[in-house]
Amino acid sequence: MMHDTEHNVMSNNQAQQEVTALQSRFPEEVLRLAEAAEAKAEPKFKEVERIVDYNQWKVIDAFQQHRVSDYHFAASTGYGYNDRGREVLDDVYAQVFGAEAALVRPHFASGTHTIATALFGLLRPGDELLSITGRPYDTLHKVIGKPGDGTGSLQDFGIRYRETPLAADGSVDWQAVGAAIGPSTKVIAIQRSRGYDWRPSFAVEQIAEMVRRVKELRSDLIVFVDNCYGEFTETREPTEAGADVIAGSLIKNPGGGLAASGGYIAGKRCYVEQAAYRLTAPGIGGEVGAMLGQTRSMYQGLFLSPHTVGQAVKGAIFAAALFEELGLTTHPAWSDSRTDLIQAIRFPGREPLIAFVQAIQAAAAVDAHVVPEPWDMPGYEHPVIMAAGTFIQGGSLELSADAPIREPYIAYMQGGLTYSHVKLGVLTAVHRLISQKLL
Repeated sequence: MMHDTEHNVMSNNQAQQEVTALQSRFPEEVLRLAEAAEAKAEPKFKEVERIVDYNQWKVIDAFQQHRVSDYHFAASTGYGYNDRGREVLDDVYAQVFGAEAALVRPHFASGTHTIATALFGLLRPGDELLSITGRPYDTLHKVIGKPGDGTGSLQDFGIRYRETPLAADGSVDWQAVGAAIGPSTKVIAIQRSRGYDWRPSFAVEQIAEMVRRVKELRSDLIVFVDNCYGEFTETREPTEAGADVIAGSLIKNPGGGLAASGGYIAGKRCYVEQAAYRLTAPGIGGEVGAMLGQTRSMYQGLFLSPHTVGQAVKGAIFAAALFEELGLTTHPAWSDSRTDLIQAIRFPGREPLIAFVQAIQAAAAVDAHVVPEPWDMPGYEHPVIMAAGTFIQGGSLELSADAPIREPYIAYMQGGLTYSHVKLGVLTAVHRLISQKLL
């Protein structure tokens, strides 16, 4: 039997070993900064944990209401007719997102593909798409396209596009929106996350107010929300706040780090059905589509998503707190409320920006030996550097970072399946920046 004194000696020795192990990886200066950042952020961590509990219970309730069983995980082949697992997964998503219907498929290649499918489903030649949150994320620029560009873009199909810039404070310019809406305007687009902009992401409460004001201007307008990076960061989703249709990627939040591909569209049944016809073919829609072994990971990923999103959000708060200790500007600040995974950090120049992204890669479990460099990536308008040491290619619920090489020099960090991994990545970056005298 172990005496208390022996137990205390072993505990002290273990604690000393842990401190020594940390110091061998990071100098004392960096560890002091980390300790101060965590202490400061502790109240925000508690807020995140409350949101995780709410969303985790909401997801489990949807599983229970729809009697999810192990036979729902079986793969379908061929046409995939009468795939009960696929049908129930749609129903579970619809309940979780407070929508009439949902379309959840591994066949969506990316978030951009999912959003494009929704927009092409909703819009017809002669219709107009109006973005009221400024210029969309870079990868959507090619989807919007130009008239006669020959790429099959929205404008190539005769769908008009307009956008209203945000006001100086980052809010919607309602005077400009009112002036921009015309007889052919059919879909109002809202981008929830910041994209590559130094602006706040939009909270669900703000989106609810946008929907209300749009419907006051014209009740028949369809409000579409790009929900990427936002799922489960709050206790409500845009469809619960009045949005007609939303779309997102399964290799971001709702895939929980397990879904290897796919996306979802949720909202009013008629709009989801139109998107389904675009994904497959008119008259077929969501009634076919073999799941090819992906169903289990999509269910389990959704189950894990609230917890995993919480880990990523806590990591973003820690990063903001630590970089603010070093005198850098972050957006959002550590004390701000969160509505997506993205943490923007402004660096004083090109070299520290690149060093930060390379350090995030160096802290990965996968491809840590790879050194990313800026390159002309398809779909982007400037050279981009990306850290993506991920188990799933492009899985931005996993710790990753990217930055367009342009002024101002801003890195966008997102994800982290575990808080400990985000902490390791941030501390690796801080250590590199300090040791190379880049800060």
